[in-house]
Amino acid sequence: MIPILDSKRQYAKIGNEVEKAVCEVLRSGSYILGPNVKALEVELAKYIGCNYTVSLNSGTDALHLALRALDIGAGDEVITTAFTFVATTEAIGIVGATPIFADIDPDTFNIDPKKIEERITPKTKAIIPVHLYGQPCDMDAIMDIAKRYNLYVIEDCCQAIGAEYKGQKVGTFGDIGCYSFYPTKNLGGMGDGGLITVNSENLKNRIIALRNHGGAIRYHHDEIGVNSRLDEIQAAILRVKLNYIDEWNKSRRAHAKTYNELFAGCPDIQTPKELPDTYCVYHQYTVKIPNRDNIHKMLQEAGIGAMLYYPIPLHLQKVHAHLGWTKGMLPNTEKDTEMVISLPMFPELTLEEQKTVASTLIDCLEKSKAVAV
Repeated sequence: MIPILDSKRQYAKIGNEVEKAVCEVLRSGSYILGPNVKALEVELAKYIGCNYTVSLNSGTDALHLALRALDIGAGDEVITTAFTFVATTEAIGIVGATPIFADIDPDTFNIDPKKIEERITPKTKAIIPVHLYGQPCDMDAIMDIAKRYNLYVIEDCCQAIGAEYKGQKVGTFGDIGCYSFYPTKNLGGMGDGGLITVNSENLKNRIIALRNHGGAIRYHHDEIGVNSRLDEIQAAILRVKLNYIDEWNKSRRAHAKTYNELFAGCPDIQTPKELPDTYCVYHQYTVKIPNRDNIHKMLQEAGIGAMLYYPIPLHLQKVHAHLGWTKGMLPNTEKDTEMVISLPMFPELTLEEQKTVASTLIDCLEKSKAVAV
């Protein structure tokens, strides 16, 4: 079996450092908003290249509190993509706003800036571009639209820590960047966790209050907030892992290059395409293939841990049925969600495993064509 991700291999390399850091927290008696949380926020601000970060208990809360901090709510519209995890639109719904979907670029899977402008109405307050699979969106075009229409930009970077657009890390272009430290992410904790990046001190202070029951001072509550604090133990673990994130992302890029070379002679496999001047961190290595569902089943039977992210686009999900979106309204999104499949991708993946994945996929495609004939 070749898994989509093997966190045990990572732990085998850094386990001693992680255990030491965790034990130090346990002995310290400081478990909430302690020194590791404060240090991690400073270290991540430096790494990402923003003025401030605020750690939270999940990427979903990062998106939710970003919208709250910008006073987006009932009656407002937020333009985003339907090709993403439900947390993106879940956060929009939580604050009472309405998600408005724009179609994707069929090559990058990211929101197509050319499709954003046609969705703007007087109710539009923000754009949430999602750097899907670690691939940066076309931020110049998106920021140009936002500036012309006076819209906020909240970057969903939950799969893209370390990714760059024209030499600048994602999460630093818009008003707010949102990150997830879910264990499967490129920088993943050993539990839930999230982060917000901002350059505005006022926004930072608002988010800090919102994460702590709506008050900047203990027992003084100015608005309805939430309890969304990153655990001190998770912060200690993430501080250890942050030392390795560039190395791990480079390994992912090397693995992507190897996959591209292995699939070069197979016209049935469309490999990922990067925009010019971008640095994709390949949270997932996702290809497009014909007869995807049958091929997925064949790969699973062959012991290849391929995954389908995300087979039902959000505009066709039951949770958004009341919005009135129907099949055919986002043709690129709908076509790609029926063709994409993600292959095993993690830093410790071996060359032999990649060769096995590639040969198995090519073999499955050939068998599928033979059956069709």
